Amino acid sequence: MNISTFLQERACAALALISVSLLTACASPGADHVAGAPFDPYEERNRQIHAFNKSVDRNLYRPAGKGYSDFLPDDPETAIGRFAFNLAIPSDIVNNILQLNMRGAFQDTGRFLVNSTVGLAGFFDPATELNMAQPTNTNFGETLHVWGVKQGAYVELPFLGPSTERDTAGMIVDIFTNPITYLLAYPNNLYGTGAALSANVARRGRYADAIDSILYESADSYAASRSLYLQNRQYTLGQEGEGAYLDPYDDPYGSPSGDPYGDPYSDSEVSEDTNE
Repeated sequence: MNISTFLQERACAALALISVSLLTACASPGADHVAGAPFDPYEERNRQIHAFNKSVDRNLYRPAGKGYSDFLPDDPETAIGRFAFNLAIPSDIVNNILQLNMRGAFQDTGRFLVNSTVGLAGFFDPATELNMAQPTNTNFGETLHVWGVKQGAYVELPFLGPSTERDTAGMIVDIFTNPITYLLAYPNNLYGTGAALSANVARRGRYADAIDSILYESADSYAASRSLYLQNRQYTLGQEGEGAYLDPYDDPYGSPSGDPYGDPYSDSEVSEDTNE
């Protein structure tokens, strides 16, 4: 066993322990919690982080997104988004297996193989042209939901934006659930991260008006983004009682429709596949 593999295994074990700790520490609504209201016991701290995130967006992310979209033609911008999206599919496959959603795992595997070969590493999307099933676009947060873990309290994370305690724990594990991270040698295993960041910046520019309306034109941007995120999360998980909404900071290459540039604020872009 080489040093790199040893360190990766130790890191996975450490993050798994952290995730377990986060899950056991998840808050639960008390008797005084109003039914139907967002469970947000950390609202004061969350609002401070939200203000910080808005400042980062206003001074860095927003101008970078607009500049990127103005500079890069649509076709290369779309190709980069597809490449990043394709590299994320192996993580979806792993999570589908953990959810015992074997149909989704096989469908995602087929799409990944076709787009990675015929589609030239994912820069093109022949799988969609062949009418193959759309990607499941899942994650370990959804895996925890399938396993029966409650979502816990709403939290806003620095730089990452809206989340829940369950999804935050899932994010930690997702860092290590993509097999490509281990199959590619450094620095090749960083290509996906770079492409994902590039696609994220491009998406911020492409949907600047819609995102700006939430962050800068709402009477209470914190409450608006919280509600949108929780409602969308609830919808994508096929739930009636737990939170779900569309996150203005959401994953740029995780569009449920398979299009990394599908309108994130259109109901038609929300997947109806729930892996339940």
